[in-house]
Order: sequence, then structure tokens, then C-alpha cells
Amino acid sequence: ADNLSDALKKLKITTTDSTADSLEGCLDCLLQALAQNNMETSEKIQKSGVLQVFASLLMPQSSCTAKVANVIAEVARNEFMRNPCVDAGLIPPLVQLLNCKDQEVLLQTGRALGNICYDSHEGRNAVDRAGGAHIVVDHVRSLCSKTDPASEKLLTVFCGMLMNYSNENDTLQSQLINMGVIPTLVKLLGIHCQNAALTEMCLVAFGNLAELESSKEQFAYTNIAEELVKLFKKQIEHDKKEMIFEVLAPLAENDVIKLQLVEAGLVECLLEIVQKTVDSDKEEDIAELKTASDLMVLLLLGDESMQKLFEGGKGSVFQRVLSWIPSNSHQLQLAGALAIANFARNDGNCIHMVDNGIVQKLMDLLDRHVEDGNVTVQHAALSALRNLAIPVVNKAKMLSAGVAEAVLKFLRSEMPPVQFKLLGTLRMLIDAQAEAAEQLGKNVKLVERLVEWCEAKDHAGVMGESNRLLSALIRHSKSKDVIRTIVQSGGIKHLVTMATSEHVIMQNEALVALALIAALELVTAEKDLENAQLVQILHRLLSDDRSAPEIKYNSMVLICALIGSEPLQKEVHSMAFLEVVSKLRSHENKTVAQQASLTEQRLAVES
Repeated sequence: ADNLSDALKKLKITTTDSTADSLEGCLDCLLQALAQNNMETSEKIQKSGVLQVFASLLMPQSSCTAKVANVIAEVARNEFMRNPCVDAGLIPPLVQLLNCKDQEVLLQTGRALGNICYDSHEGRNAVDRAGGAHIVVDHVRSLCSKTDPASEKLLTVFCGMLMNYSNENDTLQSQLINMGVIPTLVKLLGIHCQNAALTEMCLVAFGNLAELESSKEQFAYTNIAEELVKLFKKQIEHDKKEMIFEVLAPLAENDVIKLQLVEAGLVECLLEIVQKTVDSDKEEDIAELKTASDLMVLLLLGDESMQKLFEGGKGSVFQRVLSWIPSNSHQLQLAGALAIANFARNDGNCIHMVDNGIVQKLMDLLDRHVEDGNVTVQHAALSALRNLAIPVVNKAKMLSAGVAEAVLKFLRSEMPPVQFKLLGTLRMLIDAQAEAAEQLGKNVKLVERLVEWCEAKDHAGVMGESNRLLSALIRHSKSKDVIRTIVQSGGIKHLVTMATSEHVIMQNEALVALALIAALELVTAEKDLENAQLVQILHRLLSDDRSAPEIKYNSMVLICALIGSEPLQKEVHSMAFLEVVSKLRSHENKTVAQQASLTEQRLAVES
């Protein structure tokens, strides 16, 4: 301790003309003390005011410079020392030292700057102002191809410095990307893949940068996919694989990179992991299984990568994913169902899958999750069924396979995501399927649940889908029984409200359903239509210049149907509809103009 105090005193009074030997002795003493107790020594250094002296000792021509930088690197390992290093003005002289040729000086300077930047906003800003990142990126670029141990050590330190400099800071990450650091780091990974420390630094740097959208475009122009897959295949340790996964996941959000990863053979690696870990109950294996299967699903979100793996339904990858659905692992069931939902993104794939028995597999999976089931699996299986039900030719096949009945088992669910997918699946299934629409529309339990969900104000998606399904039951069945069931369950007011939706498609569906009600069961629905103030709403839709042409058209069709009811006819006449309608005779849309003439005639006759 006495030696340390002496050394600090000597350094304090030191001037540039001190002999290098005496300086060196003091610095050695400091380094020794830091090695024994870094925190305590750093506190003493801070209190002594020596940091300010260091700024003048950081000279390229001095033989002690590397040791001074080493001392700064050591003290900056403590969080409380980083700001004092910045305040002592150490950053500009350190950045200047990056221009020297001495490897030891460069190494210690890189360490010092990297440690000062670690989790320190002030440190990063000071390095940014002094232009340090630019010089380091240039060094990395020029050293990139050198594989001697000293160069690799320097590269590791410089990559670490850039990582600390830009970590969780979008502005500085963008700056590095604009300096072209990504192609350099990818090249570096390829050349130095045998060097574990350097590889690790590259991976962490990629992990930082890959979150930014602008970086993905740059990564797509490199062979990052190939390099990462090559590296991944070599890994045995869980932690190393995890590091690569953390880079792969954000990169795989880019469709171009998805395809590159598929072509580089990542899928085979992922399937192998699934096979090895599926029966294990070790924590790290369970984590690896989840990461691998999640990444697999992500790769299938790209249209090209998905189609490449589907291979007309004959692909080995597609077949392997199918085998996940009957698995006992919830994670694999989930990934399997999500993968099917992703494969089911075009008509050709959907038709092929339905013809090859996928529907039964999904229904069996749902059956396993009816009572206290796994909500994410329910949601995924319903998503897959909904997508499969989109092509017209699949609807009847899926209905006769019993999909509607399988889906209805989840009517009791209190989970909005499951409710949302259940509604979407039923709506897709009954599209233009009159018999099925009638059967479901007469199902009182279903209709009552829909009416209840039409009021789910906290869940706009569920509310919207319930309204749309109510309307679809009427539009596709055109059945008096269905209309009566909906009237008795209190559904009319929701259809009237739906006519005021901000979405034109929903407004239109509501108006068509209401026109069918008025044409087929006006007497039954009369009271509810009156209470829901339908006539006033139609007046508003026709008067509003912003209403779409089809909305105006269907509103007039509905008015013509409503005047068959005495109380509703009275309302129509009390609201000066003739005036609004006659204006629409000159509407730019021919169909609207024609309907306006017809409606005007009807209103004139009835008045």
C-alpha cells in the first residue's frame, strides 16, 4: 500500500522530462496493485487526481504509453471509473493513439476505449466525438485477412470495442453499418472461424446489429447465411449454439436471408436438433428444441423459402414437420401446426394438403386439447384449419370431414386468441356453403355465443369476427330459420351497428344481411330494426359524401325493402329520403345512379 501511495505521489508530480525508468516503475506498481485488488486501487487512483496526469502521458513516442493505456483499461473495468476517465480528457489522446503502428499500444488502447464504452453513454459519446469508431473499423478492415496470433488478438479487442461502443444504441449501430462494418465482419468470421474468442466477438456484434432493419439489407448482400450455418454445424456446446441462434432469429425475419439460410442447409441442422432433443427432459435440450422449432416456423414465413421446402408436398422437410403434429411434445405440436398454417398460404398447397389427410391430423390434435388444453396449440391448429378452408374446393371436403363440429367444441373457450381463430375458421368454411351456413345458423348455442362476443369491447378482433360470422350465416344460408334464430338471440342490433363500421367490407356485409332480413322476415325483425335506429343510420350513410358507392347502393336496396313495414315506412317518410336519393341520380357511379332512380320511384309510389 505504501508503494502504491508513493507511486501515485511520484506520478502526480511527474513532468514530461521525468526519466522513463522512474515512470515505468510507478506504472508497474499501479498495475500490480490493480491485479491484486482492482476496485480498491481504482478508488485510490481516482482520489489521487492522477487520471488528469495520464492524459499528458499518452504520447505516441513515449515508451510508457502502452502501460498507461493498460492502467486506464484496468481501472475502466469498474463502472464508477468510466465517467471520471471521460472527464479527465483521456478519450481524445487515446483515439489519437489508434493511429500509431505499435501493436502493444494499439492493443491496450483498444482495451481502454472498449472498457470505457461498456454500458457508458458518456464514454460512447466521447469516442464518437473523437472519431474513434472510424479508425477502429479501418484497422479491422486492414487486419481482417491476417491470421497470425498477434493480429487475431488485436482483431478480438477491436471487435469487442466496437461491440461495447454500439451495444443497444441504434444511432451508433447505424453509424457502424454506414461505415460498412457488416461485410468486413462477415469476411472476418469466414477467415477466423477456428478462433473461438474472435468468433464469439463477431457473433455478439452481429447480434447487436441484426436487430436494425437497415442491417438486414446489408447482411443479405453477404454470405452470412453460409458462414453461420457452417459455424453452427461445428458446434457441440449448448451455449455456442445459443449464440448463433440469437443472430439467426433476427436475420431470418428478412425474406431474402430466409431463402439463403434454407439454401445453406439450416433446415437440416434444425431437424437434427429436434430429433436429438425431443425426448430429453434436460433444461438446455428443451430450450434448444423450442429455439430450433420456432426458427423452423420463422423460415416458413417467407413465400419463396416456404415453397422451396414444400416441394409440391413431397418434400422431406414437409413430411418431417407433419410428424410433429401427433408428437407428445407441446412445443412440437405447436410448431407443427404453425408450420402447416405457413405452408397453407396458397391455394395449391392447401388443396394438396387437404387431399392428403392433413385435416384429420389437425382435428386429432385439437381433440387432445379440448379439456384444459394448451391455448397456443389450440390457436395454432385453428389457424391452420382456417387457412386450409380458404380455397373453394376445400370447404365441402372439410365440412364433410367434421371440421365445423371439431371447431365448435371450443365455443366455451374464454381465451380471445382462440375465439378469434374459431370464428375465422367457421366463417371461411361456410362461405358459399348454404347447407352448412343454415345448419350453423340454427345452432342456438353458437348464435347466442356470437351475440355475446359482439359486445366484447376489449377485444376488437373477436367483436369484428363475431359480427362478420353473424352476417355470413344469413348471407350464405338465405334461410328464414336462421334469421329467426338470430332475431330471437338479440343479434339484429349488432348487424345494424356493423353497418356503421369503419371498414367498408364489414359495412357492406351488414347491409346485405339486413336486406335479406328485410326481404325474408321483415315482420319478425321489424321491432328490433326500429329500436336499433336503422332508418336514421341509412339516412346518414346516404347523405355522407365519404360513403363508398357500394354502401350507397346497398343502403338504397335496403330502404326499398324496409318500406314494406308500416312503422319503418313512416320513419322513412319522416326523414326526407326523397331529397337525398334524388341527388344520387347524378352520381358518377352508374349502378348507384340507376338504383337512385328506382328508389326514388318506389318512395314516390309509397308516399
